Amino acid sequence: MLGKGPRATMEALIAGEREVEVLADTALTRSRARIPELRLALEGGFGEQHAFMPSTDLDTVDHLSAQTTRLNERLEVEIAPFARQVERLCTVIGSGKVTAEGIVAEIGVDTGRFPTAAHLASRAGMSPGNHESAGKRRSGKARNGNAALRSALIEAAWAASRSKSSYYAALYRRFCRRFGKKSESKAIFVVAHSMLVTIWRTLANESDYADLGADWFDRRGDNERHARRLADQIERLGHEVTVEPVAA
Repeated sequence: MLGKGPRATMEALIAGEREVEVLADTALTRSRARIPELRLALEGGFGEQHAFMPSTDLDTVDHLSAQTTRLNERLEVEIAPFARQVERLCTVIGSGKVTAEGIVAEIGVDTGRFPTAAHLASRAGMSPGNHESAGKRRSGKARNGNAALRSALIEAAWAASRSKSSYYAALYRRFCRRFGKKSESKAIFVVAHSMLVTIWRTLANESDYADLGADWFDRRGDNERHARRLADQIERLGHEVTVEPVAA
């Protein structure tokens, strides 16, 4: 309802316009193809009391929009000294500049406060718990940490997991297979933790991020064992598979 066309329709109603043809004609772009439907939707009673609440709602929207503009302008000033770090983090994170700025706001750019990536992961609450007693592990839940930072990382991890050609997408798929289909949140946690480690290295080394590629695990692993694993998966579907190396 906040697009130019719908807003123009609302403002016309608030101003006292009641002609269905005139109101429907305020539609813009693709909505104009639905003018006959709009005419039907705009028929009916609409009095002064109906106009009051939408007018206050639009005032609220305008007020919040103005505040957002002011905050964004201030943010541009405050983040300017760290523009290079934000640019580097944008290459790591799936959600882009806004998430990168949020991470810089939460942890800064001086990794000296975090001697290792593990220290930063602990700060974010991204380190799995290891409550063990008498050889029994009681819990693997993450510790409490910076909720805003963890939320930003989880959002970025979901965005990265939807990519088809990145290392993080491959990492997500790998751990989905390991944890099972109903444990996607666990796989996302692994991706978010990996991204945080990369963020620490990127800031500490003052270097740009280079993606390892979606085939990283295939290249790093044992090809013969990987082929056997794929063959086992096919055989479980009811097919017979013979694995033979291609002649050089």
